[in-house]
This record gives sequence, structure tokens and C-alpha cells, in this order.
Amino acid sequence: MKWVTKAHVHIDQIACPWLIKRFIDTEAEFFFVAKEYVNDLALREKAIPFGVPETGSTNQHNPCSFVAFLEKYSLNEPALLKMGSLIHAASTADFKSHPFASCLDALSQGYSLLVPDDLENIEQQFALYDALYNYFRMDGKKETTALSSKKKSETELLFSLPIETKKEASK
Repeated sequence: MKWVTKAHVHIDQIACPWLIKRFIDTEAEFFFVAKEYVNDLALREKAIPFGVPETGSTNQHNPCSFVAFLEKYSLNEPALLKMGSLIHAASTADFKSHPFASCLDALSQGYSLLVPDDLENIEQQFALYDALYNYFRMDGKKETTALSSKKKSETELLFSLPIETKKEASK
């Protein structure tokens, strides 16, 4: 399927493509155009508009398309619902309603400055949304690092090498 939203992506226009690619349509193709052309391109390309209230798109009754997509596609996984709460707070600038909202907003703005091309921007930010999804899947449990999950003998061997040997091994 084809999907279209406004150019110069921010939180909701990044989170939605992530959600679509991961849970709705793995073959999705995205278009980013000036807000006033979203409807025209949607009609011409038979694309699904999102992220622009004036289009009659999925966020017609919800200011956050991500949450509207969760409802529309019956995506009820607890981690996704938690992400929906965060994305709604960040994309509507309701920073007091979620402790991570202002941070997600700052990261999104920073990515937009680093990567002005919308397609590249969302591709690079997918890792951030994958990380958030995994964080919310943990449900408050502390995750162990790859190093701490290694066998004790491997970890002891790694850190018991003489300093000179460590330097030589890194050359």
C-alpha cells in the first residue's frame, strides 16, 4: 500500500511509518508532500493519508494518528499502547502527561536538523522506535546487557587479561 503525509516529519509522522512497517504493512511505500497536497497525492496515487486532520484521515477524531492507527487496526499489545501514550503526549506538546515526551520531541527535532530528507530521517529513527518498543515490552524490568549475560568464565577471562595483552589484541 501507499501512504502519504505532510513533509518535514515530526513525531507522529515518524511513529506512524514505524508502526505501519512493523505491524500493518511491511511493504508500505511512503510519500511526504506539502500539507496542502496530501489529499491530491492520496487521490492520484491511491494512497492512504495520515497525520493531517484536514484530509479526513485516520486522525479525524484523534489528534494523534499513531493512537488512531492502534484503534483502527486493533493493535492492543501493551507495549504499543504505552508507546501510543508517549507519542500522543510528545506530538501534541502535552509534555506533562508523559515523562519521556519532551525527550522524544527533542530527539525528533534533532534528527530533523541532522537528516532533512524525510525518508532518510524515518529510516534512521526507526532504530529509536524499535528501542522504545523494546523498552516498553520490558514493562519496568531491568534488562541485562549482552556482557552480563555471558557465561561467567568468559567474562572473567575477558577482564583478567594483562593490560599489555589487551592492547596487543586490539591492534
